[in-house]
Amino acid sequence: MNPLPQYNEPSSAPTNWPDRKRLALSIVVNVEEGAEQSVQDGDPRPEPVDELGVVLRKPQRNLANESNYRYGIQAGAPRILALLAEKNVVATFTCAALSLERAPDLAKQIVASGHEICAHGLRWTHQHRMNESEERAFIKATIESITTRCGSRPLGWLSRYLITENTRRLLAESGFIYHMDDYSDDQPFWDTQGDHSILVLPYALDTNDMKLWASPSYMPADWLQYAKDTFDCLYAEGAEHTRMMSIGCTYALWVGPAAFTHWKNF
Repeated sequence: MNPLPQYNEPSSAPTNWPDRKRLALSIVVNVEEGAEQSVQDGDPRPEPVDELGVVLRKPQRNLANESNYRYGIQAGAPRILALLAEKNVVATFTCAALSLERAPDLAKQIVASGHEICAHGLRWTHQHRMNESEERAFIKATIESITTRCGSRPLGWLSRYLITENTRRLLAESGFIYHMDDYSDDQPFWDTQGDHSILVLPYALDTNDMKLWASPSYMPADWLQYAKDTFDCLYAEGAEHTRMMSIGCTYALWVGPAAFTHWKNF
């Protein structure tokens, strides 16, 4: 990996936001449903990310968990899109290409609503076991699929967490202008990959709704208070420093009526 950039250098990050705003909010909606690990798609076992923590080791379908993911598309997407329209918020939809292929009407609605499509892989799968050729092909296929489905190519990329030492370079070489697989700062920064520069927009796991599944005792009300505290801290720091807050939302997690109400109240 490249050495960590010196963030305190003036050129490492934007000096301020337009109109001297204190804080930028990166609202990220993850679209992964239909692209998760699946026996039907030839995987050796079903998707291990399950609300009850059920992990089947055999090549057997987890029909209950499959319905969790369907709920995200059928019930969650309309709620999220309606809320964003009501609040006049433009969000970044990080989409696994296969999810959009299997939910073409949703793809059309996201684009028609003016939201940005960011690539989230061909499928919702980790890349860390891919060699360079495999990962390059994975990125290329993702671009082609999303371009066909949405009418324009994605310019940003967020992986399913585990990446390789080649990932950012391959993205820069493939024409991406920003990369979100980074958790090292509260501000964007530039990274140089060979002859290319790419903007790193740090993502955040602490304000991500995935914690609702990772920790059963972590309730939506806890998330709301945590998000508000994060906002207050970064907003105060924004008086003197460039700050960005990332909030990640997943259809299959935040769309139940109670959880959605807390997200809406942020």
